[in-house]
Formats: sequence, C-alpha cells, structure tokens
Amino acid sequence: MPVVIPRRRIAAVITGLAIALVPPSLALTSAAGSPATTLPLPRVAVAPALAAAAPLTVSQAIASQTGQSATVRGYVVGQPTATSTVVRSGFPNDYALAVADSTSETSTSKMLYVQIPAAFRSAWGLQSNPSLMGRQIDVTGALSAYFSHPGMTSTSAFAFSGSATTTTTTSPTSTTTSPSPTGTTSPYDSTYYASAVGKTGSALHTELHRITSSGVTTLTYDQVWTALKDTDQDPNNTNNVIEVYSGRSIAKSDNGGGVDQWNREHVWAKSHGDFGTVNGPGTDVHHLRPEDVTVNSARGNLDFDLGGSAISQCTGCLGDADSFEPRNAVKGDVARMIFYMAVRWDGGDGFADLEPNNQVANASAPAIGKISVLRQWNLQDPPDAFEKRRNQVIFDTWQHNRNPFVDHPEWVTAIYGS
Repeated sequence: MPVVIPRRRIAAVITGLAIALVPPSLALTSAAGSPATTLPLPRVAVAPALAAAAPLTVSQAIASQTGQSATVRGYVVGQPTATSTVVRSGFPNDYALAVADSTSETSTSKMLYVQIPAAFRSAWGLQSNPSLMGRQIDVTGALSAYFSHPGMTSTSAFAFSGSATTTTTTSPTSTTTSPSPTGTTSPYDSTYYASAVGKTGSALHTELHRITSSGVTTLTYDQVWTALKDTDQDPNNTNNVIEVYSGRSIAKSDNGGGVDQWNREHVWAKSHGDFGTVNGPGTDVHHLRPEDVTVNSARGNLDFDLGGSAISQCTGCLGDADSFEPRNAVKGDVARMIFYMAVRWDGGDGFADLEPNNQVANASAPAIGKISVLRQWNLQDPPDAFEKRRNQVIFDTWQHNRNPFVDHPEWVTAIYGS
C-alpha cells in the first residue's frame, strides 16, 4: 500500500547551512491509492555558507601567540633582524617580514614578525621585492614566536589584501623540509657528505660527527696564529685579517696580548667544557677567530643571547652579566661555529661532549646557549663569501675537515629543530 505523505517541509541545519530536504513539489496519494493533486511546495531558502573568518589584525595576532593557525592582515613595515630590530632598507635577505596595523608604525612591540619559507622568498622577500614596503597583505601561518618576538611561523599562504590570488605551499605545516637559505646542494654532497645526505635528527648528528672527525689534521695553539692569518684574511687587503666581532681590519703582524692588538678568540668559550688550549677543541680553527684584545676580554666566556649594553670598540655588539650579542653580520657565523663544535666534539677523543642548550650562565659546563637564539641567527644571517672561503681554506690547507653547517645551513634545523 502506498504510504500517505502529508504536505510538509523538512529542513535541517548541517554545518551552518539550512538545507531543504523536500523537493519543490510532491504528488500526494490517497489511502485508497488514487492519485491526488500534485501540490507545489514553497522552496526553503538556503542560508549562505558561513563567511570565512575575517583576518586577524596584527594586534590581535600579537595577543594570540598560542601556535594556532590563522590569517593575519597587516602592512609590510620592514624586515626583522633581531628581537627589537626591524630594518626598512638595505634588506639583508628574503627570510622575514614585519607587519603592523599601520604603515607608519615604528614600535617593534606593535609588529608581527613573519617567517618566510623558502618557497615564498623570491615573491615575498624584501631584498628581492622592496616595493612590498607599505603594501597591505594577508598571511596565513602558525601564531608562534619568531626572533623571540610575537610572530608567525610555518607560513603557508601570502596574498595582497583584497586579491583573489593567494600563493600557497603543498605542505603548509612543514618548516623542517624547506630548502636551505642558500640552497640544499653542495659540491661535496657526492663525496665528503655522501653518507650524510638524506639523514635527519640524531642520525645526521652522528654521521656528521664521523665525517668531521675523519682524516683531520690537529693544529697546535701556536699554529693557530699562522692559520688565522690565512683563514681570516681581509679580501680587500691581504696584509690584514678581519676581527670577527668588531669587523675591524687589522695588520696580520699586529697580533699578541697588547691593547688594540688582535688575539685568538674561542667562539665556543674554552671554559665551557674546560678544554683549554690543548690540541683538540682548544685549537680547532673552525671556531677560533681573530679579535681585538679588549673585545675578546669583554666577551670572556659569556653565552650568546640578545640584548645588553653596547660593547666598547665593537659596533653593533651588546653584552650583559651573562650573555654576549655579536653584530648582525656575523650572527650566523657564530651560530654555525657553535653547531659545528657540537657535532665535531661529541664526547670522544678524551674531551667533553659539547652541546648547545637553551640557557645562559653555563660556566664550566660543556654547554653553551641559547640554542633558540642561535637557530634564529643561522636563518637570519646565511653564509656569505667570507665564511665560505674560510671553510674552504681550512679544508684545503689546515685541518682538512669542513664545517657542514656552512655548506648546509638547513642541517641546523634538521638536527636541532626550528
């Protein structure tokens, strides 16, 4: 027997949509089976889909640093290079943006620092696209600190505000597989690094330790003087060396312990692990650099971190009771030397296992910090020609091993995270 269906409308709300479940007309049948009049039924209006959530303002994003994904709308106001430093011209690279709710904003506390993954750098980096300054953009990513400042990481989309065109990546949440700031290949990948390529985490750490410890010539502390005159030679004056922190060019012959002379700076402070100047980590020229005697003394055995007071004779350097911050141009160099020491001196050879950690005031412990800042510096300041030449000279002439993080800065992230 046909079922008698009364005239009615059925509606259901599913995920914000009012959906009509009954067609616009329905043939009614009597209990006796005789056909009845087909009655028109009024259509139920379908509610429009809920509009996409409006982008957050920069101030809202700064107050919501919980790691959740969001889209933020703001004006490009510069490039962050440190926690409280945003440059507005002379952009050093394409790795970050600062956005604000106003084009005239100058307070970094009211800016959001946006990490730019490799896939976006050519289109959205300020070095390549300085005309982005002042443009309003929508950026999607995780609301998470960058440069130890309210920021956005794991960025997955960029678009000009009001534009239908959005650039996205195929892996929005991944940052560890992004290409290196300087590319992911090295001339030594098929030879020196062949057994390391493709590894990550502890496996990569272990293999890089094996590689950098094999076939090495160990220098004496006296030989370091001669080596530094070669490795740190001023490219514009072959009679001089460049001091690592101060950046001063000084005569190679003006070395020693006197005021305004240069001496041998242990970037990984030799007291952190108590290895002194004996042959081994104390003479490893990958982390030994020329530096002004006074500046060297001011740095002492301080850990690396942001902030402090200006250091005399070292423009751009800051220090306080427990940390030292080098000038921007060598922040990445410092980080990569520290990470090199951690893989090279891994507890064998009769020396302590050196490892970076995320604290300061490490004193004589075989540790140095802060790792979170050092990771940022590695990204912020990629290897330049001076650093690459230095790595090559050490390999060709002196120790015959390489700093893998100069050749592959992305391996810092692969081992130590982002």
